[in-house]
Amino acid sequence: TTSFFSVGGHSLLLIQLYHHYQSAFNFDTHTLSIAPFLQQPTISQHSQLLQTVIMNDIKTTQWYTLHINEGIASFAQERIFLDEQVRFSSDIAVYNELFTLQVIQGSLSFNRLLQAFRYVLNEHRILRTSLMFNNDDGILRQCITDLHKIFTITMNQTFGNQNELRDIIYRTTMNPNLFDLSTGHVFHAEILKHQISLNENENSGNEFIMTSDVLLIAFHHAAFDRASRSIFFNDLCSAYNTNVISIEDDDDDESLQYIDYSVHERLMDMTTSREFWCLQLEEYNLEHRLSLPVDRHRSSNDHRSSSACITEISFDNDISQSFVDYASIHHVTPFQLGLSILYAFLFKLTHDENDLCISCLNANRYKSELQNIMGMFVSTLPYRVQLNRHCSFDELVKCVREKCLSILEHSHYPLQHIL
Repeated sequence: TTSFFSVGGHSLLLIQLYHHYQSAFNFDTHTLSIAPFLQQPTISQHSQLLQTVIMNDIKTTQWYTLHINEGIASFAQERIFLDEQVRFSSDIAVYNELFTLQVIQGSLSFNRLLQAFRYVLNEHRILRTSLMFNNDDGILRQCITDLHKIFTITMNQTFGNQNELRDIIYRTTMNPNLFDLSTGHVFHAEILKHQISLNENENSGNEFIMTSDVLLIAFHHAAFDRASRSIFFNDLCSAYNTNVISIEDDDDDESLQYIDYSVHERLMDMTTSREFWCLQLEEYNLEHRLSLPVDRHRSSNDHRSSSACITEISFDNDISQSFVDYASIHHVTPFQLGLSILYAFLFKLTHDENDLCISCLNANRYKSELQNIMGMFVSTLPYRVQLNRHCSFDELVKCVREKCLSILEHSHYPLQHIL
């Protein structure tokens, strides 16, 4: 009878739990959405909800592979592609996703690592999928390539200290030429050799990646999201440790690929979601800017620099515990409570501006069969709340909770169609 959130659970963990329920009891979001599980967060309540699925013997509609190599791009790919082409400058990359791993002890075999990379690229075809815009019909299309067969690990940069390493990482992150969507080059791997490692192992050549060397792995965001990270590294480690070899042109492969998802999602009936989002943003001025007290103002030409920063605020243990306790007592997730606080903060900061809209991210892996697929699924959604200046904070939290739950039902609807 204890709330899931009172024992350290949060919305992302509950989403994972929900997907386990989907797999175990074979139902989809149309049969039983995640909203009731968030509203009734105890195991006892979850078992009662799942009992309705068992009693009614409701089965999910499975998505299967279509065995295709070409097709229309997904809504998420469209958004990333258009953002990069239209909204941001071509001089600086905004969608290079980088990870760096340093060898702390021992060594890695270069050839074995290369073989593992090629195996993963063969298994997850999105990592070798091109995106091309067709000017004739105005449609963005994707095509699976054979780049995994000739994939190589770059090894032409060295560093002598942490400052030099940080500089290489920064330049790679900002490099607009690191990827080429038109050819399917959306994945990059590079070995950064430490000068000490080079001096001590000059006779071994490049056969091994030695202690202090750095493995730099990069993805274009059109082929990768945060949930893809664990999938990629789990498969890479498994392939390296077992020394597995790719099976080329496996006609019997029935695994669902990202390109299959791109087709399936466009066959969904989104009429109800379209009507929902029309009502959500009815009479809202998307060009409106909040009157925030700032010491720096935007340039008059409204050109976005694509620069960004992250600010962290640390709370002491007492405040953190109060936050968790409040969320538990009021049956809200930490995300919902944090969003409520942000609305209240903006309301005060803007001198009672009461029509507030904040963009938030959603993992958007709404079917159990999407959990182990690499690719770009994340949706950006507008959370609009119209505050009553006379309502209490408890009432605001309740309003935000209901808003979040209602949006979950329609989180798959693409942002470009909402706007």
